[in-house]
Amino acid sequence: MGTPLHEQLLDLARAQGVISAQEVSAHGIPHAILGRLVEKGELLRVARGVYMSPEADITEHHSLVEAAARFPKGVVCLLSALAFHGLSDESPFEVWVAYERGQTCPQVEELPLRLVAFSAASFRYGVTAHRIEGVEVHITSPAKTVADCFKFRGQLGLEPCLAALKDYRQRRAGTLEELLEAARVCRVSNVMKPYLESAWR
Repeated sequence: MGTPLHEQLLDLARAQGVISAQEVSAHGIPHAILGRLVEKGELLRVARGVYMSPEADITEHHSLVEAAARFPKGVVCLLSALAFHGLSDESPFEVWVAYERGQTCPQVEELPLRLVAFSAASFRYGVTAHRIEGVEVHITSPAKTVADCFKFRGQLGLEPCLAALKDYRQRRAGTLEELLEAARVCRVSNVMKPYLESAWR
């Protein structure tokens, strides 16, 4: 006799920490079981379509986990990626998430997301996978993040870009070569050149 579906679901939530309704369906478990477990307090609903085990260890990066569970094709970027890599002292209220231009984005009202469209080449370059609270979260690398900030300096302002570049250098978050390549992919080589020359004197 197999394991009851509600036990399978609880085991899955314990193993992963956070689980989406889409994943539940993929395991052949009816959504009605989700509702019953939430009513009993055996699962917590943290956002629309996102659930977690009450036993899960919550980290400082929990908002990134929620974003990844709700939008698995997205990539944490810009200010949120800066904070994750320790290249900023500020933790943004919104989770900045990149998506490939032309890709359909989910309607996420419960989570404060800032969705940013990237070109195909830029979206696929410099993405690293991190296991946080049992969930795989895709985040731009330190070098790509800094280059992205210069790319979107019109939205962010120049100050965070320069601060991120300074921290990248001082904290040895990556090499100059990685930064130059990221700048090339993001097409901001000319923009970044004077700041790079100053930082690497």
